[in-house]
Amino acid sequence: MRAWSFPLGRWFGVDLRVHTFFVLPLAYWLLASAAGVSAWRGVALWLALALVVLVREIARLITATWHGLRIRSVLLLPIGGLFAYSGPDSAEHAVEPKVQRAMAMVGPAANLLFAGIVAALIAGSSPEVSLITQPLITPEHLMRSLVWLSALLGVLHFVPAYPLDAGRLLRGGLVRTKGAAQATKAASGIGQALGVLAMIAGLTLVALPNNGGALGVGPWLILGGFFVFTGAQLEDQGVVFQSVVETVRMRDVMLTEFSTMSPSDTLADALHKAIHSLQDEFPVVRGASLVGVVSRQGILQALRSSGNGYVQSIMSRAFQVAEPEDSLGLMIRRVAGGRMSLVPVAERGRIVGIVTWQNLSNSMGLLAEHRRFEREG
Repeated sequence: MRAWSFPLGRWFGVDLRVHTFFVLPLAYWLLASAAGVSAWRGVALWLALALVVLVREIARLITATWHGLRIRSVLLLPIGGLFAYSGPDSAEHAVEPKVQRAMAMVGPAANLLFAGIVAALIAGSSPEVSLITQPLITPEHLMRSLVWLSALLGVLHFVPAYPLDAGRLLRGGLVRTKGAAQATKAASGIGQALGVLAMIAGLTLVALPNNGGALGVGPWLILGGFFVFTGAQLEDQGVVFQSVVETVRMRDVMLTEFSTMSPSDTLADALHKAIHSLQDEFPVVRGASLVGVVSRQGILQALRSSGNGYVQSIMSRAFQVAEPEDSLGLMIRRVAGGRMSLVPVAERGRIVGIVTWQNLSNSMGLLAEHRRFEREG
């Protein structure tokens, strides 16, 4: 989720992130504004799109909470949000048929209801404004565009292209015969294929002389197909990643040669140890017991601000300890949302290794090569 996205903060315990591609419609409308529409209207139309996506996702979050699902984060795309669940229990509960049907219905229903409310307000306050004048979505008519953006987003999710809502129901049907991983790959493949077809159709329409200009149907098909394709890829990658990390144990990737510090070490001594180590984080041990974690940056900041002192005064006592047989996926879920960059691995109370985000990508790559070599051997 963090790749190609930026955070919007933590709201009611849920990390909200926006995919970088969300700015593509803004760029499209700003380019269209060069044809005579002011740029601020292009920005306003993009904010209207963001609003209808938020309406949809707020309704889905409320429904998820009602069904007891714990959401860790939401990644926003122009076609809607992708949920990441807190723990395997919520992830498994989310694919139950009853929960899936509720989640698939509430998103389109929220958008269609919102479109109806805005249309009623327009009809009541400005009856002279036509809601069916072409083009339906244009920076020149923001309120009418808000109606149609919301309505079209709701209708879009009836297309059986994963990760759209109808596509999720299709995946749910495939799970019973193919299993979760294979069902996701199949549904994702269908979604990506439909996305490519939509982009081809859009390019074909753009080439026609009667497409209606920069705000015609063709560009919308291109954008919609692109975002369906991107969303299907993200979901597929998430399932592949999850299936991989569940098979990796902490003993497979932990560093077994590492430096430790004592709570009675002075900060000057700790800095000297850090100079001769590649680690950025250090376990702090008293005897055989792990009592904290301290970072190279923390040592430097304390020395600069307060002068020499002791490691115990700046070490963090909030840390998660893993066991060698714990899965990497379990550990990632435990520390999700925190800022830990080091996870100590202990066996019968004795620290036997550490896992850092710094070494994890290298370890995973080497582990994959090692497993491939063992299979071929």
